[in-house]
Amino acid sequence: MTAQDARVPVLRVRDLVKEYGEGDAKVRALRGVSLDVERGDHVAIMGASGSGKSTLMNILGCLDVPTSGMYLIDGADVGRLDEHQLAVLRNRRVGFVFQSFNLIPRMSALANVELPLVYGGIGQAERRARALAALEQVGLSDRVHHEPNQLSGGQQQRVAVARALVTAPALLLADEPTGNLDTASTNDVLQIMDRLSEAGRTIVIITHEDDVAAHAKRLIRLVDGEVVEDRRQAPVDGPPPRLKEGAAAG
Repeated sequence: MTAQDARVPVLRVRDLVKEYGEGDAKVRALRGVSLDVERGDHVAIMGASGSGKSTLMNILGCLDVPTSGMYLIDGADVGRLDEHQLAVLRNRRVGFVFQSFNLIPRMSALANVELPLVYGGIGQAERRARALAALEQVGLSDRVHHEPNQLSGGQQQRVAVARALVTAPALLLADEPTGNLDTASTNDVLQIMDRLSEAGRTIVIITHEDDVAAHAKRLIRLVDGEVVEDRRQAPVDGPPPRLKEGAAAG
C-alpha cells in the first residue's frame, strides 16, 4: 500500500438517499447520509428498527444501490461499476459477518472459510494455507474439519469471522454479529473484533446493543434515515487477552 492509498478513506459516503415505493407509498429509508470511515477505524452504527441502519449496511456492503448520492469504497466509485465489477469488489474488498452465520451445511469449517477464495479463483494450495491461518486467528485450529452442526453458535460465528478475513478485505462489515449468541460467546466474538481493531483492521458493526457498540472507537447513531450522532469514544477496557488455541466459544 502506498502512502497515498493509506490516506484514502476506506469508506466515503456523500448524501446517500434510499427510497422505496412510489407516490403516497414512498418511504425514504435514508435521507442524505454522509460519512467517512478511515483506515483502521472501528465504527458502530446504531439505531432502532426502521432507523435505516440495515439499508445503510446493504449499501455499504454493495448488496444494494442508493437512489441518489455517492459511495466510494477504497477509492472506487461504486456507482460507476457494472454487476461483474461490483461482484469482484464485494468478494475482494468487503468481508461480511452476519447474525445468522450463513455457513454452508455439510461443509467443514475449512471449506466454508475457503469459499470466498474459490470464487476469487485462488489456487488450492494457497486457499488451504490462507484458510488455516484465518481459522488459527480466531482460535479454531482444532475445529477445521468440523461441520457447522458440530460447532456451537459461538464457534460458528468465529468461522464466519475467519471467512470474512480470508480475502484480506479493506472492510470488515458485521451485521448484528452477536445477535444469536449467548453472553460467553458474545464476549469471545467481541474479543476477536477488539484484537482485529488493535491490529489495524477497518471494522463497521451494525448493532442495536449498547454493550457491543461500547467496543468501537466511534459511534454513529441513525434516526429516521439521518445521522443524529457521530462521536469518538474510548473502547471498553482496551485489548483483551488473546484466546488460546481452540478455546471453547460456548
